[in-house]
Amino acid sequence: MIKQNNYEVIIIGGSYSGLSSAMALGRALRKVMVLDNGKPCNRYTPHSHNFITQDGVVPYEISQKAKDQVLAYPTVSFREAKVLAVLKTEEGFEVKTSDDSFFAKKIILATGIKDIFPDIKAFEDCWGKSILHCPYCHGYEVRNQQIAVIGNGDIGYDFAKLIYQWSNNISLLTDGTSTLSKEQADKLTSKGIRIVENKIGEFLHTDGQIESIKLSENLELFVDAVFARVPFKQSTNFAENLGCNFLPSGYVQVDEMQRTSVQGVYAVGDSTSMMRSVSVAVATGTKAGAMLNKELIEEEF
Repeated sequence: MIKQNNYEVIIIGGSYSGLSSAMALGRALRKVMVLDNGKPCNRYTPHSHNFITQDGVVPYEISQKAKDQVLAYPTVSFREAKVLAVLKTEEGFEVKTSDDSFFAKKIILATGIKDIFPDIKAFEDCWGKSILHCPYCHGYEVRNQQIAVIGNGDIGYDFAKLIYQWSNNISLLTDGTSTLSKEQADKLTSKGIRIVENKIGEFLHTDGQIESIKLSENLELFVDAVFARVPFKQSTNFAENLGCNFLPSGYVQVDEMQRTSVQGVYAVGDSTSMMRSVSVAVATGTKAGAMLNKELIEEEF
């Protein structure tokens, strides 16, 4: 081992949850390395909301300020690098990047998830700008506007009900034949929610701001915003390769203090929870940092 590449904790992922973990550990005088590939999942989003003191701030500005504050602690280091593998060793863990290897007693996975976009023209162009995933993060900004919700069956029904809180001008796009039950369809209709079964062809937009949706049968729906839930996968296979347990939903299974099923491995942020917000990511990172420090104390004392 190269001495300067030995750390007490290596954090893989330097966005909100990873930096939050690093701050907790830096304040506990732990020697920490944060490795980050520079691609946060909310890079599509122009503004972050629902995080007190930072409401409406550009996500990059939040993370840059956080990074500056975290790196003020002398025991914390940060390197932009692509991690290739995380291996269990007799002493702890080895983390391999494209040009180096690092060693640590403990690992925090703050690697996030990757959204899987549908094969619809311009969907990705609008994602995070006017195609939105969370009304708590973005609903207020499009309140009382013309909104489309994409979904079908039970998922579409529940999603439309949720968005109804923010607007009474909603269309539920089932993108094909509706699988709503008659009771569900009747309830939505009674609330003024239109059910549109035409296939979605394309999103027409300017710089990511939707203007209308082209539908089958030469129909066009004019909207101001769209809410959609897309499937996801873990951004890396590190947790899987280390033997961590997963929930049926696809998230890494953690306990209330962010410990995975593998001793010495913690996971934080979007990879562990459907609550995708900056505030939740920060909270998970703080918990993991504090608990991991206590774990190190118990081993050393």
